[in-house]
Amino acid sequence: MDKARIAIEIDMTQPPKVAVVTGAGSGIGKAAALAFLQDGYRVVLAGRRESALVDVAALGGATDRALVVPTDVSDEASVVALFAAAVRAFGRVDVLFNNAGTSAPGVLLEDLTLAQWQTVVGVNLTGMFLCLRQAFRVMKAQIPQGGRIINNGSISATTPRPNSMPYTATKHAVTGLTKSASLDGRKYSIAVGQIDIGNAATGMAQKMQTGILQPNGQIAVEPVMDVAVVGQSVLYMANLPLSANVMFHTVMATNMPFAGRG
Repeated sequence: MDKARIAIEIDMTQPPKVAVVTGAGSGIGKAAALAFLQDGYRVVLAGRRESALVDVAALGGATDRALVVPTDVSDEASVVALFAAAVRAFGRVDVLFNNAGTSAPGVLLEDLTLAQWQTVVGVNLTGMFLCLRQAFRVMKAQIPQGGRIINNGSISATTPRPNSMPYTATKHAVTGLTKSASLDGRKYSIAVGQIDIGNAATGMAQKMQTGILQPNGQIAVEPVMDVAVVGQSVLYMANLPLSANVMFHTVMATNMPFAGRG
């Protein structure tokens, strides 16, 4: 048997990569989790609602490669437990899709409560930091060292909608997390990038299809795209070799208002 044939056979015996997906019970997180499962990954599904995570794992058709871990990303102990469960079950973490997020009601800025602000910051910013930090700890220590982290930044990481200050502020902050973590991860072979998503057809985007407030005060229906496209975009970023990194990737409904928003 020649050396090339031997190399192929050895490569085929390697275990599948391990991906942790937060906010995996619905929407974009669900689409990404399904894409990972369909590509052969072992997937750790994290989110607040255990029943929704179980449904996604079953839908993926590979429950032997899926681990459901109910998680509150805004709680430090819960995040530590999530990554400990991933390592205990699968031995390592190769990819984190740092996706869990929430938003505040679309009220006037002057009517926004401190509690509403703090809830969004707790999930979208503090939660993302906690997951980043724990992923670094695991990826730094494992052999072979390294991994990939993909943060969900959203189109709002660049351009806001009306009455969206908590969401917009935290998503702008995610860009800072991505840039800083990308720099800090180099010495550990940890590649960090960001996906900015616009108008994917999820439950949260239903208002886009019925009419949503525009900066000029009008209500307009906006185009949406199949959320499965987002799952494939995340998978594309995840499957790059660690010697390459998509720092920022924007995927959006082609005709949605963005470049001309405002």
